[in-house]
Amino acid sequence: MARRVAELALAAVPAPGRVLDVGCGTCALLGLLAARLPGAELAGVDPAPRILAAARKRLDGVRLEQAAAERLPFADGSFDLVVSAMSFDHWADQALGLAECARVLRFGGRLVLADLFAAWLLPPRRAPRSATALVVRAGFRAPSWQRVYDLGPLPLVQAALAVR
Repeated sequence: MARRVAELALAAVPAPGRVLDVGCGTCALLGLLAARLPGAELAGVDPAPRILAAARKRLDGVRLEQAAAERLPFADGSFDLVVSAMSFDHWADQALGLAECARVLRFGGRLVLADLFAAWLLPPRRAPRSATALVVRAGFRAPSWQRVYDLGPLPLVQAALAVR
């Protein structure tokens, strides 16, 4: 799944100078991006200190910070690309987290938000329509949706690609 999200992100922004992974976990996605973007500055945030400790052992040359999506420790307009894979559902305040993603993106920057999004999932915020409304309220243009992983004929993991 991380490979597919990395492909979507790099299709959206082929040569980003600065990339942030929100909810980076053990850095599976950042590791793939690091291999494809040797000159880029990469950063990741995750609220779990033990996860970050494992990530630091796995990946050198990446700025890793203990932080939640709702309080990103970066200046306004710092990144060309913000990615988040499979952490959105764990954000305490999704609207605030998306607003923070918009704040740290430069104008014209891209957000790639991948998680369990499908009209048949509960709670309703997991439906693409509800997630689209949150993304737009945070200051992004309406996202396009891409399938990342299907459960038979049903989309399960989808990615919203949005421009600030």
